[in-house]
Amino acid sequence: MTLAASLVGFLFFLIGAALKLVLIAIIANAILSWLFAFDVINYRNRFVYQLATALDRITSPILAPLRRFIPPLGGMDLTPVVALIIIQGLQIYVIPALHLTSLRLVGA
Repeated sequence: MTLAASLVGFLFFLIGAALKLVLIAIIANAILSWLFAFDVINYRNRFVYQLATALDRITSPILAPLRRFIPPLGGMDLTPVVALIIIQGLQIYVIPALHLTSLRLVGA
């Protein structure tokens, strides 16, 4: 395996890991929002507030564009579900195809 192929493989490993972390952040943010909605936890706890703020900062750039097109249905925000489906599709279909194509381009 050449150096270029190794670098391409590492780059796609980083992309896959980043997508997995975003997937986990979206799930955690959705669960946390349900816990707030049902008053299981609240923002008065400093750790909970910081965790919710951090997760919101990570997920809002992904969810905000989707919220412009997907209205809440019956008070339920479905954008996390749509985002999870899109990210899973990228991980399963798009990223491997791009990986194979880039490996062919570098001659591996």
